[in-house]
Amino acid sequence: MAWLLREGEVLASVELCDSAGARARGLLGRDGVEGAVLLRPARSVHTFGMRFPIDVAYCSRELVVLDTRSMVPNRLGRPRWRARSVLEAEAGSFAHWGLHPGQQLEVRGDHP
Repeated sequence: MAWLLREGEVLASVELCDSAGARARGLLGRDGVEGAVLLRPARSVHTFGMRFPIDVAYCSRELVVLDTRSMVPNRLGRPRWRARSVLEAEAGSFAHWGLHPGQQLEVRGDHP
């Protein structure tokens, strides 16, 4: 299992979606997510076919948070051209974690 950290503090478990199939599937068809999902490479996301609202963080190659948004189902997010990955979690998670632009994230643990 991989973990999402900020300044050494564990924020949540994180599922890595590094393949085209895993990125395309993402959170589709799920009723929720425990922790977060990191899509990479990615510059934008959509919520068509999703069953719940999500928080979205657009991150640089180094996992610095560039921008955050909340998205309801059936929306198309604007691409962020500097983004290289996108972090998704259930709506309200970022507020709970205190996540905002400018923060440096890290992924540790078992991941490809």
